[in-house]
Amino acid sequence: MPTLEHNGIVEMFRENPELAPHFMTTLFHVDVPPHASAAVVESSLDQLLPVEFRADLVLELRDAAGALVLAIVVEVQREEDRDKKYSWPVYVAVVRARKRCDTAVLVVATDAVVAAWAAEDIDLGLVLGPTVMPAITDLAEAEREVELAVLAAVAHGNDPNGMAVVQAAVHALARLDLDHAAVYFQIIYDALREPMRRALEALVMERQTQGKATFPPFAQKIFERGISEGFRDGELQGKRDVLFRLLARAGIALSDEQRDRILACEDGTTLDRWAENVLGAKTAADVLP
Repeated sequence: MPTLEHNGIVEMFRENPELAPHFMTTLFHVDVPPHASAAVVESSLDQLLPVEFRADLVLELRDAAGALVLAIVVEVQREEDRDKKYSWPVYVAVVRARKRCDTAVLVVATDAVVAAWAAEDIDLGLVLGPTVMPAITDLAEAEREVELAVLAAVAHGNDPNGMAVVQAAVHALARLDLDHAAVYFQIIYDALREPMRRALEALVMERQTQGKATFPPFAQKIFERGISEGFRDGELQGKRDVLFRLLARAGIALSDEQRDRILACEDGTTLDRWAENVLGAKTAADVLP
């Protein structure tokens, strides 16, 4: 079932289609064809594949003349799923055959074990996992590569040098609008194990007390709420925000009653299920049965 982390990362690539070819070039040193545009076309894939072979995201790269030069299937993978080893090659074969262009699968797996599993056995494309993602600690680099810094914090936040990676990512979030920054911050926080969470909270408290706060204002507020009330409300709100964004992207309108129902929901599992229902839904009734 899709989670906040899964949907948040998919949205990261959806809202910035150039991220996938950028990562392929800078992290994997793949010769991505020169192109003038990168666009999300997952609706086209819906027409190409049965529902059981639905990918997370499909991107098209086109040159200045509008010719299609590369298709990229983006898959966010949080756990091992043996069925994926059979469906990923289907994505490549069908998209390549129908679109008549080179096609690559980019699997984003922030867990090292899952990343290693995704990369073995079959030649499915590229796996953006912890061994490829740099542990970004330099603030200037994090600001230049905000999304990569977020993924690095999720992948390396619990490493021995994890605090520096997390701090760099949180610092870089100040470059984003409040909604995106809050969702990305929640994804980072959710990925941290308890000792690292407590260490991060203690660091923020210490710097606030000393007047040396280096975290963006939105992060300060989230921490203050989390320390005093726990992160449950923040996590639920993050899930609601992702659900609203997915509905908007799918062009599904909500009535006032349906919107109030989402806002009033206090069960994370239910919110996750509704987010999953958006995939393939035509109306709000399909999402909120």
